[in-house]
Amino acid sequence: MSEGTSMVLESSENGTDLSQDDIGTIEETPEETILSRQTSVNLVPFIGQRFISQEAAYEFYCSFAKQCGFSIRRHRTRGKDGIGRGVTRRDFTCHRGGYPQIKPSDDGKMQRNRKSSRCGCQAYMRIVKRADFDVPEWRVTGFSNVHNHELLKSNEVRLLPAYCTISPDDKSRICMFAKAGMSVRQMLRLMELEKGIKLGCLPFTEIDVRNLLQSFRNVDRDNDAIDLIAMCKRLKDENQNFKYEFKIDSNNRLEHIAWSYVSSIQSYEAFGDAVVFDTTHRLDAYDMLLGIWLGVDNHGMTCFFGCALLRDENMQSFSWALKAFLGFMKGKAPQTILTDHNMWLKEAIAVEMPDTKHAFCIWHIIAKFSDWFSVLLGSHYDEWKAEFHRLYNLELVEEFEEGWRQMVAKYGLHTNKHIASLYSLRTFWALPFLRRYFFAGLTSTCQSESINAFIQRFLSAQSQLDRFVEQVADIADFNDRTGAKQKMQRKPQKVCLKTGSPIESHAATVLTPYVFSKLQDELVLAPQYASFLVDEGCFQVRHHTQMDGGCKVFWVPCQEHISCSCHLFEFSGILCRHILRVMSTNNCFHIPDQYLPVRWRGMSSSSANLFRGITTRDNPEKIQLLESMVSTLVMESIESEERLDVACDQISMVLSRIKSLSRPSHGVNDIAYNYPSDSLILPEVEDADGIINGFAITNPHDSITLGKLKERRARDGVDITRKRRHFSGPLCGQYGHDASDCSLMAGDTLNGDTLGYL
Repeated sequence: MSEGTSMVLESSENGTDLSQDDIGTIEETPEETILSRQTSVNLVPFIGQRFISQEAAYEFYCSFAKQCGFSIRRHRTRGKDGIGRGVTRRDFTCHRGGYPQIKPSDDGKMQRNRKSSRCGCQAYMRIVKRADFDVPEWRVTGFSNVHNHELLKSNEVRLLPAYCTISPDDKSRICMFAKAGMSVRQMLRLMELEKGIKLGCLPFTEIDVRNLLQSFRNVDRDNDAIDLIAMCKRLKDENQNFKYEFKIDSNNRLEHIAWSYVSSIQSYEAFGDAVVFDTTHRLDAYDMLLGIWLGVDNHGMTCFFGCALLRDENMQSFSWALKAFLGFMKGKAPQTILTDHNMWLKEAIAVEMPDTKHAFCIWHIIAKFSDWFSVLLGSHYDEWKAEFHRLYNLELVEEFEEGWRQMVAKYGLHTNKHIASLYSLRTFWALPFLRRYFFAGLTSTCQSESINAFIQRFLSAQSQLDRFVEQVADIADFNDRTGAKQKMQRKPQKVCLKTGSPIESHAATVLTPYVFSKLQDELVLAPQYASFLVDEGCFQVRHHTQMDGGCKVFWVPCQEHISCSCHLFEFSGILCRHILRVMSTNNCFHIPDQYLPVRWRGMSSSSANLFRGITTRDNPEKIQLLESMVSTLVMESIESEERLDVACDQISMVLSRIKSLSRPSHGVNDIAYNYPSDSLILPEVEDADGIINGFAITNPHDSITLGKLKERRARDGVDITRKRRHFSGPLCGQYGHDASDCSLMAGDTLNGDTLGYL
């Protein structure tokens, strides 16, 4: 193995800034590197190889390791799932890497020195997460295939624990054989005959089957089902807002059960417009299908809506689950729902949620490609898969239809049943057909990974059914507390402006950091596009390197309506670069309210703006200290229920004491706002040069403005007055002050258009 292959490459935590060695190696990688989820197993990992997810990289390296004669395991990571940026680096190592550690037992005695296969092998593969143009991917930055032990032969490597796996279908058949009274050896022989493989060549052994059957015997299904219903009843007695439904079959056995917590119902009220219903996992010990309803909040974090256990996987079972879920949520159906590629579920959603747009998760479809097409296409499989990804991400339906016909003709797939099925269901998975519907970013790779990591916590919590409900509650509660803590930690941080645009400053005061960063990415790219007025209210916008084509932006200023043919706003709730370009070139300096969706806003943005308007020059240090103490109080209190109770009790007493104190001579009525009525008050924001600005933005009289600020309403019967500023000279369109004193407009060569951010 060459020196370059076994070298260790380091990267930054977010995977965007690599070392010089890393960068140099990646630049030598051909541009046609395939971005794929699964790649042909006869390839060797190489520096710069790209994968769509961690799981894809793991599967590829696992296939490579199996061919070479060893197995792999997940090793060190940088970052944690669901926290901050999540995992940004992952190491996979040989199963014999590292050394065994002798741990003392509880009584202080040393454990027996059991034999271990670990011998300090240095073979590994390292992947780092990168996000180019908002498309996350995992790139190989380190690889070594140098082992200090003998590699196993093909007939030996399959016996390694990593490869002795029993698929869900095989588990179901083993369970059925056990009920029929078959012995373990009879089961193995029958499955060998069914699969048409040689004697002893199943991917699992007799010991694996016996262990599986023992796990089934350790479960008392009937009693556990009774305990589960009793647990739900107890939770209902403790809190009447806890929701659950169950169904008993003719034999008085639990057939289906579904439940949702109080916090889940509250989350659904705010963020239930786009939902994922995952039904790809089972509780094997109870032979029940696990269904989980999930979504994403305004900070981009996964939120839990509900859970269901179903005895059968058919349309009737799914219809029951959907009815129960709608009952929990007071009949409110989501705008869109994302599921796996399941025809029974498709039919059930069409009946129970006729007004909801149903879509298939593309990653569940792509996971089947290796079985469907790898043998059929052979060496052209990776090339075909890259073409499929291109078609999937197109914007126009017409381009997709034409590209699909060319793809089918090029690879001779006219008679392939899988291709025919995919095309017949194209409106359920292809983005050109889905962009007109709001999915809140749930179709992105990043959100898919976050949701998958959240679901894995449920699967690791499998135990007795009554305990499972409590464990699910703990997982959902932990996720809520972690999310709340992250949100509180983000609040004190200054917002860094990258463009200096008034639109950017306005959005920073309204949107959460998660959504603002995505809008900011569009703002940064907007200057690369040119806009042309082709008709009244219609603009053609295309990249400066394009000679024709592009997107059409329709703008009706009098109705405050603006839309783009790329449908990014309809799809994600974030304005696209094409619209932002048209707004900037037409002197529009802030975003209308209807294009700042409530579900993406910070919950306290309006109250924060009101607070900032009050004069605080008497005690600014004390007020800043109070804000810091409040943030710390919330972060510390949400760690446990006991802390939260103590905090609520103490705060109630403090508030009562404060209210009992006399007020100063000047009341709320005398507090005036020191900004003009048509301006927007911005928090402290930091531009790209580190300069902190806190200023008001005013729209010039000669500018075409989209948004209109609503008059402030009196609260609790108190009339809040406002001062108007009167200027003798013209206004500066960017900073809202007298243009005669503006250093930017002092030059003769500068005018109002020049002061636009583009």
